[in-house]
Amino acid sequence: MSNEIYEHFSHDERDFVDKASDWIERASKYHDMKLTDFLDPRQVFILQSLVNRSQDVQVRLDGGYEAAERKRALIAPDYRYLDEEDMGMQVLSITSDDAKISELEHGDYMGSLLGLGMKRGKIGDIQVLEEGCHTVVAAETGAFLSLQLNQVHRLHVFTELLPLDQMKWSETKLDTIDITVASLRLDGICADVYRLSRSKVLVPIKAGRCKVNWKVVEDPSKPLKAGDIVSIQGFGRFKVLEQEGMTKKGRCRVKIGKFA
Repeated sequence: MSNEIYEHFSHDERDFVDKASDWIERASKYHDMKLTDFLDPRQVFILQSLVNRSQDVQVRLDGGYEAAERKRALIAPDYRYLDEEDMGMQVLSITSDDAKISELEHGDYMGSLLGLGMKRGKIGDIQVLEEGCHTVVAAETGAFLSLQLNQVHRLHVFTELLPLDQMKWSETKLDTIDITVASLRLDGICADVYRLSRSKVLVPIKAGRCKVNWKVVEDPSKPLKAGDIVSIQGFGRFKVLEQEGMTKKGRCRVKIGKFA
């Protein structure tokens, strides 16, 4: 791997850059095909960037439904026809006869799935529905998850494996809030959104638990802009919707959308 490629990515992304480069090299030199785990949008961007540097390798991306955020990638020599290849995905349907199922959130389902010892990369998007949840999972783990998952946040649940064409999803809900901040610095906006003191919000940022557009950011002074998606592990995520001008005292008015 040439250092020239590393220059385009942050230090913590080097492991993934190395993996992706190896997949591409094997497809080019040895005509291998590689089906990856589910990748987040930043990893998809890195993989596509590297594939674009190779003239004889292609990639197919699929997350199980059109609006999917997390996707599996199939990396192959450019002469292979990939449209009919099995991308190894199923839908895990989670329901309950308890009315409290409608109160469960994304984090509840994620915590229960990961609590079974499942790697994050084996789980695609999680769609929270009124009557439960549909989540895309790697087919190689579907049977295990369906058998083992019987409780989410102390609620007894039922599971069923479905084909992808039965996937249900809901429109992304954003709870909008208006804040005024001294500047568009990451730490200032996060402190207001998560209702933490500036000193407390610095801890997870400097510990590498904050991502902006799925890329780890440890610099609290990083300026944010409209369209940026920010997440801090354990606190949820939000989107900077727009900057709405200045107050009379020179502070920035910002509209934020918090993911429900």
